[in-house]
Amino acid sequence: MSVFVLPDLGEGLQEAELVAWHVAEGDHVVADQPLVSVETEKAVVEVPSPQSGRVARLCAKPGERIKVGAALVEFDEGPRADTGTVVGELGAATPPPVRPAETAPAGAAAVRATPAVRALATRLGVDLKIVAASGPGGAVTSADVERAARTLTEAGPAEPLSGVRRAMAVNMTRSHWGPGSDTTIRLVRAVVAGCTAVPDLNAWYDGRNMERRLVKQIDLGLAVDTGDALFVPVLRNIGGRDAADLRRGIEAMKRDVRARSVPLAELRGQTITLSNFGMFGGRFANLVIVPPQVAILGAGRIARRAVVADGKLVAHRLLPLSLTFDHRAVTGGEAARFLKAAIEELERPE
Repeated sequence: MSVFVLPDLGEGLQEAELVAWHVAEGDHVVADQPLVSVETEKAVVEVPSPQSGRVARLCAKPGERIKVGAALVEFDEGPRADTGTVVGELGAATPPPVRPAETAPAGAAAVRATPAVRALATRLGVDLKIVAASGPGGAVTSADVERAARTLTEAGPAEPLSGVRRAMAVNMTRSHWGPGSDTTIRLVRAVVAGCTAVPDLNAWYDGRNMERRLVKQIDLGLAVDTGDALFVPVLRNIGGRDAADLRRGIEAMKRDVRARSVPLAELRGQTITLSNFGMFGGRFANLVIVPPQVAILGAGRIARRAVVADGKLVAHRLLPLSLTFDHRAVTGGEAARFLKAAIEELERPE
C-alpha cells in the first residue's frame, strides 16, 4: 500500500479545492494518467498519477479543500522510485533513501531537480531558482529548463547595473523596497506605444544580483476579475498583433478564466501588466508590481469632468492613468516618457 499526496502546485500555493475525480476506487491506472482536477487561486489543474497501480481508496471528496502534502489516493502497489511525491508505508524502521529528485546542492535546497536536469540547466546557463516547476511535487523538469532557456534567449542578455543606475537601485532598496472592450484594446495599444518608446519598462529585474533584462517581446499580463478571484493571464506578443487578433485573444482568455481552465504556463512570464480597474470604479490606484516585472499600468473609470480648453471651461471625457514602477530599475524620466507615449497613443483618433 502506498499513499499519493497533493503535490506542490507552484506559485507558493498551500491548498486547493478538489473539483472532480477522473478515477474511481478499484480502477487500474497508469503513470501520468489524470487522477483528479483541483482548483487553486490561479486555475483548475489536473493532477496526474505518479505511478501505475490499482486505486484502493480516494481520500477526499469533491468540494473539499485539501492542503499540500495531504493524502489524495491510496494505491495497492508500492511507490515507484522516481515519483517524487509518493509516501510509502515502510516495513522497516530504517529511514527511506533520498531520491535523486529531492537532492539539492548547498545553497539550492528549495529547488527539486534530478542530477540530469541540473546538468542540463548548467549547460544552458539557467539558474534553477528562477525556473517555474511543473513536475510532481514541485520538481523542475527538463522541459521547464528548456522553456526558461528559450525565454531568456528571447529576452536578451542580462545587464549588470552600474554607475548612476546601480546607485539608484541601491538607494531605492534601502529607502522603500522590502524582502473586453474597445477601451481595453486601446489601452493595450498604449502599452505597446509606451514600451516601444521606452523599452526599459518592458523588463525583468533581479534584485539579488542587481541585473535587469530588457525583453524584446511584449507579453502583457492582463488582470481579469471573476468576482471571487483575480487572475492575470498573459497576452503574448501584443506588439505584433492587430486589433482583431488581440480581441480574439482577450475573449479566449476571458473564457478560460471563467471556466478555470487557464494553463499555469499562461499565468507566467508577463513582462509588463495592465489593470483596467476603472470598469469597477475608482480613478487612481497604487498598484502592486509582481517581480520580476518592473512596471504596471492602471486605468481608472472614464468620466466627464471639467477642463479648460481654448480658454473655456468645458466637459471632456477623461481617463485617469496610474503607473507604478520599480525605481531600482526604472528612472523617473523613463517612467514619464513611457506615460507620455502611452497618452499620445490614446489621444490618436480611432
